[in-house]
Amino acid sequence: MKEVVVISGKGGTGKTSLVASFAALAERKILVDCDVDAADLHLVLNPHIDRREEFTGGKKAAIQEDLCTGCGKCLETCRFDAVSSVAGPDGENRFVVDPISCEGCGLCARLCPAGAIRFEPAVSGEWFVSTTAYGPMVHARLGIAQSNSGKLVSLLRREARGMAEKEGFPLLIADGSPGIGCPVIASITGADLVVAVTEPTCSGLHDVQRVVDLTSHFRIPLLLCINKWDIHPEMAERIEQETAQRGVRMAGRIRYDPAVTKAQIMKTTVVEYTDGAIADDIRALWKNVVSALG
Repeated sequence: MKEVVVISGKGGTGKTSLVASFAALAERKILVDCDVDAADLHLVLNPHIDRREEFTGGKKAAIQEDLCTGCGKCLETCRFDAVSSVAGPDGENRFVVDPISCEGCGLCARLCPAGAIRFEPAVSGEWFVSTTAYGPMVHARLGIAQSNSGKLVSLLRREARGMAEKEGFPLLIADGSPGIGCPVIASITGADLVVAVTEPTCSGLHDVQRVVDLTSHFRIPLLLCINKWDIHPEMAERIEQETAQRGVRMAGRIRYDPAVTKAQIMKTTVVEYTDGAIADDIRALWKNVVSALG
């Protein structure tokens, strides 16, 4: 089985739209949305959820009022200001933990002299196995202000790989996270090929250079796609030249076309929405990806 992951130096470069078109063009594949902090591949592919599971990404503290002596040790030691003092019904001090602010370090539970603080696994999201018109899809919804997105990404990829091996799918296409942080590393580790999508801007050049550093570190082959190249051809040429000096090959260029936005509104892929030149760009790019996968 081969695995290709599409990432970008930042959000909003057209990464997910490209993955959706890849889903329409590829045969016998499993899809996985690793952009769990802002998942939106489902908005285009309209998955039917077949199975859902809770995701427990870490632990949270909770104070048991019946055991709390009101000593305030938790308030004193919490460096994240997650513990606050409130007045009880009889005017006594009570302490509560804000689950959003709690970072799950567990220090308050370890230092509480009365053993009044529970420190237990907390549900921070859901993950799904779904059916789409393009094949099976594994995706997730991380809760607001929840962490451990890298752990969730690893879980999704593991599930998708298991399904691919069990059902004999030769290809896994992943919509990776933007940036170069933990969820991106979790998205690309062990992949056969990474496709980086960037735009012809100064920030786009900077972002793709960081992506090159990251993929080079993990020794993962990288192809570059410049989206909306025609809005600044000179910068597109500069990005190609500077990345080529570092051994990065081009997957292709995609021109600017309002059809991308219109396809999103219609909840369909670009290559299915239009037969225009942009669809030809994406098809040519996909052929280069398939060739690079071998």
